[in-house]
Amino acid sequence: MNATVSTAVFGGFMVLTVALGLLAVRGRGTAEGQPEGLPGKGGGGRRAGGGLTEWSVGGRSLGTVFIWVLMAGESYTSFSYLGAAGWGYQFGAPVLYVLAYMSCGYALGYVVGPMLWGYARRHGLVGLTDIVAHRYRRPWLGAAVALLATVCLLPYIQLQITGMGVVVSTISYGAISLNWGYFLSFAVTTAFVTVSGLRGSAWVSVLKDVLVIATLGFLAIYVPWHYFDGYGPLLHRIVAEKPQWLAFPGHASGGLGQVWFVTTTLVNSLTVVIFPTTVAGYLGARNAEALRRNAMYLPFYNVLLFVPVLLGMAALFVVPQLTGAGSNLALFKLVVDSLPAWAVGLIGVAAALSSIVPMAVFMLVIGTMWGRSVLGAIPRLGAGATGAAEGEERGAATEGRQKLFSQLVVVVAGALALLLTYTAPDTLVRLSLISYEGMAQLVPMLLLGLVWRRLTVHAAVSGLVVGFVLVCVLVFGGHDPVWGVNAGLVGLAVNLAVALAVTWLGPRGTDERPDAEVLALDEEFPRQRTPPQDAAVSPPASS
Repeated sequence: MNATVSTAVFGGFMVLTVALGLLAVRGRGTAEGQPEGLPGKGGGGRRAGGGLTEWSVGGRSLGTVFIWVLMAGESYTSFSYLGAAGWGYQFGAPVLYVLAYMSCGYALGYVVGPMLWGYARRHGLVGLTDIVAHRYRRPWLGAAVALLATVCLLPYIQLQITGMGVVVSTISYGAISLNWGYFLSFAVTTAFVTVSGLRGSAWVSVLKDVLVIATLGFLAIYVPWHYFDGYGPLLHRIVAEKPQWLAFPGHASGGLGQVWFVTTTLVNSLTVVIFPTTVAGYLGARNAEALRRNAMYLPFYNVLLFVPVLLGMAALFVVPQLTGAGSNLALFKLVVDSLPAWAVGLIGVAAALSSIVPMAVFMLVIGTMWGRSVLGAIPRLGAGATGAAEGEERGAATEGRQKLFSQLVVVVAGALALLLTYTAPDTLVRLSLISYEGMAQLVPMLLLGLVWRRLTVHAAVSGLVVGFVLVCVLVFGGHDPVWGVNAGLVGLAVNLAVALAVTWLGPRGTDERPDAEVLALDEEFPRQRTPPQDAAVSPPASS
């Protein structure tokens, strides 16, 4: 009976999730003939209704609320229910790095978000690889970055598939197997993101955030009082019996002390602002002001992360036998043990949606990168997609081809992650070790390149290659952290040193374009509410 009730609640919300994704784009494909970008800037002929721009960045029309729930959804994943509670259960204090780097990243996003938004809007760009290819005038570089980013993002798709599979199996009291849970995760996400794109993810994020805030708020009150008669007895017991969980380097954490905490916070806060999924959120904004407000509001969402961490530590006294990967179930062991089936189902839905929303954006970003910068860069396939559009009709046809390529890649990327989850799960798990540290190596190429014209393509590529190779050697060689320092920061420091050396000692750049074409200047993102060119482009979005 418990399995039937919780599974019925879960199934009903999954149907609602797909319906929301499909409703999000109802009528969006009818707005024809409205140019999304500026003529001659790679944006002529794009259509706000059904083209790649609408699918990949929501027609650049999402307001503050939609951007807030979307970007919160990317940061609040199944890790928040499983990994955060699991780290709290296993290690304690080191897990707080998640709150630290996200909050610092949001502060950096106050500057970086509007900068990238303005640059992309001015030149009709729809993603990270687009920005890199335009800045250095090298389409092949956009394709190379797409390949690198895919290697770093695929593990996150696999991790969300795995996380949702664990959630589904647990809340169904074992009635649904892990393998079916994995497939359900892939099927639901692919069903709506392929059709609805970023806008659908934003709509589903609203449902997810309502459930996350409600369920975690309830658990924050219920668990301490149910098991310990209040917060006071719980905290006193942690201090008395588990004091090593409350200070660095934590309990059995392998040396994740203060130096690791500070360096990891630094490198992750730099990385999160240029992560391809974050950039997709930036580019979907209606205007730069929405991004500035979003950067101020997002840290409030981080308060919720204290709940699974605290509940993970509470589980030490309720289910003390959990070990290894089993510690990730700390929070759900408390839920299944003490709550009625319908409540278990609701909490499972919140956790599942915390997998689905970020997984959808990961898949969408991979699809956009390949559809635009890889397949779309092949002349016969892309029909000149990387050059200036030859009239509105050709631009519209190009957009259609790129969107189709992107949607096909979404399905392929999700299916590949699902297949590897079944057959070789350790492959992607090992790749996930370099995801953040590897993506950090794009910081000089992207951010420094957009504010400093002298950074040449040779310098940016040299630094990226050296930094990425060094990170791989350190991580896979078992040397992360290096004397307590995050390996990603070591790689980033060497990356920057190489890029500067090649810039000063290597060949000079030959780019004759004016600064306004190359750099992200202040006038790219004025503080007015809606840029003049938006007036006839993006219809107001509900927020």
